Amino acid sequence: MLSIHDRPFPPEDRSEAGHWEGDLIIGQDQASAIGTLIERSTRTIRLLHLRQRDSDALHAALQARMSDLPPALLRSITWDQGTEMARHTAIAATLGAPIYFCDSHSPWQRGSNENANGLLRQYFPKGTDLSIHSPAHLRAVENEINPPAPSRPRRPLACRVVHSAASLGDAPRVATLTRTRPAVDTQPAFPWIAVAVFAAAGAGEAVWYLTDRRGKRQ
Repeated sequence: MLSIHDRPFPPEDRSEAGHWEGDLIIGQDQASAIGTLIERSTRTIRLLHLRQRDSDALHAALQARMSDLPPALLRSITWDQGTEMARHTAIAATLGAPIYFCDSHSPWQRGSNENANGLLRQYFPKGTDLSIHSPAHLRAVENEINPPAPSRPRRPLACRVVHSAASLGDAPRVATLTRTRPAVDTQPAFPWIAVAVFAAAGAGEAVWYLTDRRGKRQ
């Protein structure tokens, strides 16, 4: 088992895209769950539809949801020490990316994911049955939360955010979601921050580069 301390970058380094943090949000009576993943550089969120709350279901869900990403966009996953990751060796082999584990009782070591889970609880409240949410509904939540739609920028990012076509462009928007959440502060904290942009080059090659708020390439 690989520790978070074995990662080849310090916790504050978000310069390289493709490193994800993940965990589960749990439903009523611990009987259902949704897997949550956030990319550390762009804060792109992906959700995992789980048939059951076990390692086989997580393995299948990660393969289904993450296997479309090129290696440059799936370099590692950092996860909590939950039993759902019992098959981490097989998952790492399937995805071609190492799985790192946080220290016990240390959720701050995957702080981006913890913050994302707090946001996601506005869509999937505690004490509810999470199994009722279909894969299409989860994809619709992704589309609403994730930019490029400017309606809901998140505090760590600037208003100008462009995401990978490989990560978000493949999902159609779904009809209005049923949810309860308060109004969200739309003022970004860091208007200067640069984010990764996906562009097509040559025969489908994925190229990541950085832009400033005005779109100037760095």
